Amino acid sequence: MNILDDSGSVSFSVLVRTLLVSAFFAIFAFSTCGGYSGVFRMSVECKNRSESDLNIEVEFAYPFRLHQVWFDAPTCKGPEPERLFLVGDNSSSAEFFVTIGVFSFLYSMAAISVYIFLLEKYREGNKGARADFVVTAIFTFMWLVSSAAWAKGLSDVKRSTDPDDVINLIPACDREENSCKEIHEPVMSGLNTSVAFGFCNVVLWAGNLWFVFKETGWLAAFAGTYMPSGEKQPAPDSFAQGYGQEGYGQDPYAGSQGGYQPDYGQQGGGYEGGGYNQYGQGEPTSFSNEM
Repeated sequence: MNILDDSGSVSFSVLVRTLLVSAFFAIFAFSTCGGYSGVFRMSVECKNRSESDLNIEVEFAYPFRLHQVWFDAPTCKGPEPERLFLVGDNSSSAEFFVTIGVFSFLYSMAAISVYIFLLEKYREGNKGARADFVVTAIFTFMWLVSSAAWAKGLSDVKRSTDPDDVINLIPACDREENSCKEIHEPVMSGLNTSVAFGFCNVVLWAGNLWFVFKETGWLAAFAGTYMPSGEKQPAPDSFAQGYGQEGYGQDPYAGSQGGYQPDYGQQGGGYEGGGYNQYGQGEPTSFSNEM
């Protein structure tokens, strides 16, 4: 079925394209976040070199339950190391972000299939378009909320996995005779990209919302009943107002009691002596007769 040969072709062609772009951006968003794993390394050099550990490697990954990530660090008081844990749990914001990405991708694919193969059914009674508008509005809002939440969560992940901050968790590093330093920082470019793709999805789904709204029929209904506030009704004419009850061509005094009621059918009416006798008595009415 060709969706470009009817009156709504422009809206639907653009909508299909934006949905395709939204689907790809959703893939990039949840894959860069859900598939991430990072590592950083530190070194602890004790006064007694035999107790030192110059390559402490810490790995972490999605869903960023950092309080469950542990590493062994020397105590510089004996050969046995001490097990320490990172701080923080950002799994809620990360999993929420990935979930919205997955479901928005699935809905995009389903909506594109409907636009291509079931367009007539979709337009029937505008019910399909209105349901589509509600779902699109929900996804737009959810992308905004999840992207903002994940941006805050990513900031917390960066702080919790910063080797300089993690070194402060190692008791042996509090003593001046020991030397602690970072060797390698975690690469966060993938997570930064996921946040960028998240906010791009907000813009894309907001654009989809406008095109779907045009198919609901609400805009046409609003335009059909709208009357510009500056348009005024013409003021009634004073002369027409006087004849409003009697109608045009009628004598306004014809129905009044005791008023003047000429009777053109009575005896003496008509032309008499060159003048028109409107009183029915035969008196001359012309100017020449009065003279």
